[in-house]
Amino acid sequence: QVQLVESGGGLVQPGGSLRLSCAASGNIFSITAMNWYRQAPGKQRELVAGSAREGITNYRDSVKGRFTISRDNAKNTVYLQMNTLKPEDTAIYYCYMVVGNPYYSHYWGQGTQVTVSS
Repeated sequence: QVQLVESGGGLVQPGGSLRLSCAASGNIFSITAMNWYRQAPGKQRELVAGSAREGITNYRDSVKGRFTISRDNAKNTVYLQMNTLKPEDTAIYYCYMVVGNPYYSHYWGQGTQVTVSS
């Protein structure tokens, strides 16, 4: 069994910063994709940023230049540094990983609330 535990959410003023973390634990041989998604009230869940094991990253247009995804493969952890936050970034943020143990399966974190408001 694999568990993803997120941390780092909270309330921040517009223009502020937050850093999210998501650590995987359990029976893990390898992790390929490590992604961050978010879901705002009344909206569908959307991909915010993704990181492949080879180091390739991708971002949705609205966060490019403001958010940075990074990973520590030795710690089975993915991070999301969020700068210059805007009210429209308010959402529940979920991490997602594709974990091999040895067969690959998809896992989600429990979600962490990010609220950007003055």
